[in-house]
Amino acid sequence: MSNKKVVNKRLDSTKKYIDALQDKYSKLNVVRVDLSYKKPYSDDITLDDANNHFNRMLNNRRSKPSIFDNQVGYICKKEYTKDKGMHFHTIFFYDGQKIKNDTNKAIAIGKYWKEDITEKKGSYHNCNIKAKKEYGDKNGVGMLEHKDIEKRKNLDIAVNYLCKDDGKQDIAPVKSNMNDRAFARGRMPSPKSNMGRPRT
Repeated sequence: MSNKKVVNKRLDSTKKYIDALQDKYSKLNVVRVDLSYKKPYSDDITLDDANNHFNRMLNNRRSKPSIFDNQVGYICKKEYTKDKGMHFHTIFFYDGQKIKNDTNKAIAIGKYWKEDITEKKGSYHNCNIKAKKEYGDKNGVGMLEHKDIEKRKNLDIAVNYLCKDDGKQDIAPVKSNMNDRAFARGRMPSPKSNMGRPRT
């Protein structure tokens, strides 16, 4: 399968994933945060090290309800450059009926990555602040209501970026396991129950 077909398949699958989340939750709070490593640690962090850190964070979500309670999905793109080393572009989705402040949530995720998961070797970038400053109402992060078609289009632009195939930031040169994938997302949510009032 060509790279273009892989990217198109990844993008189509991811959009369907977000569709399913929106079908289940009337509001999604979209939190975009980049996770990486500080110098000089970034020079020595392997892909396996980074995978272990990220997987540990995901596995610890139940024990960190102040950060991850009501988190309903995620998207992650792994990248590698010689200058920056291993890093992750992530989007975390929260139930927007229960979680309102996206900026604080991005900070909480970033600090947990930096201080606890990587034992102060990590760093993070709160993309929600930057997106709102640079794009104003055209940003794709923060509260996404089911009927907000324009906001969803803006989110899809960010998703396109995460799904891209960029040879300059490919993890292939640092892979020890050829089955390791650069892109990951949460499980497809179960369908919403038809009980209760219909959504308007």
